Amino acid sequence: VPFRASRQKTHETNLIDRLQACAALDIDQLVVKQTFKAKTKMEGKTVIITGANSGIGKETARDLAKRGAKIIMACRNLETADAVKDEIVKESGNGNMVVKKLDLGSQKSIRKFAAEILKDEQKIDVLIHNAGMALAFRGQTSEDGIELTMATNHYGPFLLTHLLIDLIKKSVPARIVIVASELYRLASVNLDNLNPIGSFPAAYLYYVSKFANIYFARELAKRLENTGITVNFLHPGMIDSGIWRNVPFPLNLPMMAITKGFFKKPKAGAQTTIYLATSQEVANISGKYFVDCKEATLNRMAMDDDKAKKLWEESVKMVKLTPEDPKI
Repeated sequence: VPFRASRQKTHETNLIDRLQACAALDIDQLVVKQTFKAKTKMEGKTVIITGANSGIGKETARDLAKRGAKIIMACRNLETADAVKDEIVKESGNGNMVVKKLDLGSQKSIRKFAAEILKDEQKIDVLIHNAGMALAFRGQTSEDGIELTMATNHYGPFLLTHLLIDLIKKSVPARIVIVASELYRLASVNLDNLNPIGSFPAAYLYYVSKFANIYFARELAKRLENTGITVNFLHPGMIDSGIWRNVPFPLNLPMMAITKGFFKKPKAGAQTTIYLATSQEVANISGKYFVDCKEATLNRMAMDDDKAKKLWEESVKMVKLTPEDPKI
């Protein structure tokens, strides 16, 4: 009993620390203000968007479909995705949209999806890692034995990128866009516990996974330098996208404190993703972080190249890459 009481006290102290850190964040960096207005056309381009059936992903798919791109909607919920596809096709007049099953929390699903893409598609011009999830107090474990938030938000995109990289290389110039978050500033990546099963509260792991996204993006950009593939990552703004629907009081306080009076609709949240996927301004820029369609700064911890490299090496083990899998 004393051990449990001490552990609970630690959790409460950590939560208070996170709330205090949240209050110190720069609201201007969290709120989306710009709309990307350039009319860049995307005819002949093939774009994969994970989590394209709702929120920011849906609005990204809508915009890029209107620009003429072929959209591959990589989604877990096929029923919702099919309905969204029909909606966008009707609105945009672009029937070149495909829905495919992808559960980023399942390595089996990722490998099946990638195999279908490699069989059916001739190229990938843009890969957008948009899908994300957040849990509440109690975490869950994926079928691969990995904490589910980390499996979905970090390890899934890491594996998918590897499996598709050869086709992306054949499609150059190509782009990889990763949706991270300014909320990374509330977390750190513990290299001694990269499979944090049982962590409490589980919602904190969303912040950790967004930090991991940044390490992944920066290391990926270094490894793909001079290949014709750019890698950039972004904070979409604090968006009313539904990702926090499962997070109860008091873990939702950081988001409520920041977004009270500043909530943006998913269309606004999609603007920086669209900018990085289409703008000629960033055609030759790679490894950078963007907020509000502008390059932004990272904190010192996020710039730690050694930690990013170590996370990469451990992620290779976590997703069980084989000698036959593509290397980056």
